[in-house]
Amino acid sequence: MSVSLYAAALRRKTPPRLTGRRLQSSLWRRRFAAATKLPTVQTCPSPTCGCAATPPMPAGLAIDRASPLGGVMAGYAEQVLVCTGRENWASRIEEESGGDNLAADLKELFGRGGVYSDPFHNVSVLNSSFPSSIPPRADVQSTSAYLVPSFKYVPFLPRVSFDSVQALAKGFLLPEQLHSAHDGLSPIHRDRLTRKEAYQGLLLGVRDVEDVLVLICGHGGRDARCGIMGPVLRDEFEDKLAGADVQILRGPVQASATDAERIEGDVGDSKTTARVGLISHIGGHKFAGNVIIYLPPGLQLDGRRHPLAGHGIWYGRVEPKHAEGLVKETILRGNVVVDMFRGGIDAQRRILRL
Repeated sequence: MSVSLYAAALRRKTPPRLTGRRLQSSLWRRRFAAATKLPTVQTCPSPTCGCAATPPMPAGLAIDRASPLGGVMAGYAEQVLVCTGRENWASRIEEESGGDNLAADLKELFGRGGVYSDPFHNVSVLNSSFPSSIPPRADVQSTSAYLVPSFKYVPFLPRVSFDSVQALAKGFLLPEQLHSAHDGLSPIHRDRLTRKEAYQGLLLGVRDVEDVLVLICGHGGRDARCGIMGPVLRDEFEDKLAGADVQILRGPVQASATDAERIEGDVGDSKTTARVGLISHIGGHKFAGNVIIYLPPGLQLDGRRHPLAGHGIWYGRVEPKHAEGLVKETILRGNVVVDMFRGGIDAQRRILRL
């Protein structure tokens, strides 16, 4: 159902002048208006070792270093990270491969006017540089995807039919319970917009994500600033994570449709693992580098649950000199760096503000 139809359904709760994107933005602000108490440090510590130089930006595309960062992010309930194995994409990712791609399929379902469009449950679809898992049958083209903050990895989404996309949508991406503002919808509409766990069994090999995910906007096809800054930051984060004794995982997840294999190699129970990847447009190109750090729900810190476990923390204006500090403060100590914080999301899908 389109946002415009929801506007009619919610007329008594929403001012009539709010429509389209303004309506959706307003609904998210009203739902998640409260500030959140998070462990913080005011600023990113200076590097203690060498780091790459900040690359120059093109003429006329300077980084915005003056505008406030806090709260400058779009609200969402779930992000789908499509594993493309590539580091750059068309400006509109749904136009890749002539429109024959997973991002296009999901945007058709969840985007404006899509059958599952819901202003209270926004699904953000991004491309990522992570490679897809190798499917059991080499002759069947398949795509993999990460779902966060659900922290699920879906290794096999065959491209031979739309059935797997529908199973992903109905089994994992729709809300388990609708917002109370939908109470006036018909039972059929409510049923269509609600998750059905039975569909989860149609997708093979789905498992929990146990790796820290560091996502960096590197979408040069959309904005040169991120295209320039993204790869430099990717290399810098990998270097600083490795220096902090975090194992960097590269290459496709070694997935099996029949067992619980998670990754290649034996890293041991106490070893923190991380994957660093480039992603497509998340908004705020003028704040490049833009980085999201997802910390898995099972992450431990000194034998206890990590303070930010299950969270996604958004940062802006990140330069190579900040990588070491963000690794130390956010990943190793569980602190949010205030003066670079754009916002975030927790396991309950509450949008985080300071």
